[in-house]
Amino acid sequence: MSANNGWVYETVEEMGARFGIRVTEKLLDEQTPYQHLEVWRTEHWGNLMLLDGVIMLSSLENFVYHEMMSHPALQTHAAPRNVVIIGGGDCGTLTEVLRHREVESVVQIDIDQAVTRAAERFFPELTARNDDPRVDLRFEDGVAWMRNAPAESADVIIVDSTDPIGPGTGLFGPDFLADCHRVLRADGIMVGQSESPFYHMPLMVDYHRAMKDAGFAERRSLLFPQPVYPGGSITGTLARKSGRLDEIRPLADEIETRYYSAALHRGLLDTPCFMREALDAV
Repeated sequence: MSANNGWVYETVEEMGARFGIRVTEKLLDEQTPYQHLEVWRTEHWGNLMLLDGVIMLSSLENFVYHEMMSHPALQTHAAPRNVVIIGGGDCGTLTEVLRHREVESVVQIDIDQAVTRAAERFFPELTARNDDPRVDLRFEDGVAWMRNAPAESADVIIVDSTDPIGPGTGLFGPDFLADCHRVLRADGIMVGQSESPFYHMPLMVDYHRAMKDAGFAERRSLLFPQPVYPGGSITGTLARKSGRLDEIRPLADEIETRYYSAALHRGLLDTPCFMREALDAV
C-alpha cells in the first residue's frame, strides 16, 4: 500500500490480483481493539474506507452494496417488522432498511464502534438515520448476541460482514447460521455477504452447505457489481426458513433507489450457469 498522493492497493495473493485507487490524503489511521481502520480521500471515488488493508467502501459506489444487502430480503418477506443486522458498522445497510415504513425495530450489532464513529465523520450520508427511534445500535460480538437471542424473534436477519478473517470469521460458521435459523420466525429470511464467485467459489459452496445443514429451505446467491472490490463483483446469499424466495413485493413508491428494482431482483434470481453448476451440487 502506498501513501502521500500515491495509490492504495488491495492485493489478493492467492488469485494473483491487485486493485488500486489513486488517493490524495489520508484522513484517518487508527488501530482499533479489533482491526486497522483507515479512511482516505481519493481523486475520483470520494472517501474510501479500509479495514486491515481491505477496501470496504467508497462514497461513489457504496449504494449498490447497501441496497442489495437490504431490499431483496425485505421485499421478499411479506411483513418485515423486526430486523436484525449483524455487522454493518458503516450504517449504510441500516439506512436502507429504515426506508421501509413497515419495519418497526432494527437491532444492529457490530463489534467495532470505531467503524461507526468513522462513518459519522467521513460518510455522514450513511449514518443520517442513526437517531431513528426504531434503531437499537449495539457494539458487541454479533456471534454471541445471536447465540443468546430469543427464538423466533426476528423476521429478517442481515449479515453485513467483512471477509471471513479477523472479526468476521465466526459470521460464516455453521453454529452462527444455526442460531440465525433459530432466531428467525417461521417465514423468516436471512441474507449474508457471501464474497465473489470469481475469487471465493469454495467459500460460497461451504456457505450454502452450512445454510442447508442449518435447516434453511431455499437459498439463492444474487450476483451484483462492487467496483471497489478486486473481483469487481460480490454476492449476497438469501436463505428462507420456509417458503419460496421468488415471491417479490413491489417496492413502495416513497422508496427511491439508485440500483435495486423488483425487476432487477427477479432477474438476479436466475443464477448464472457457472454459479449454478457449483452450488447445485450442495
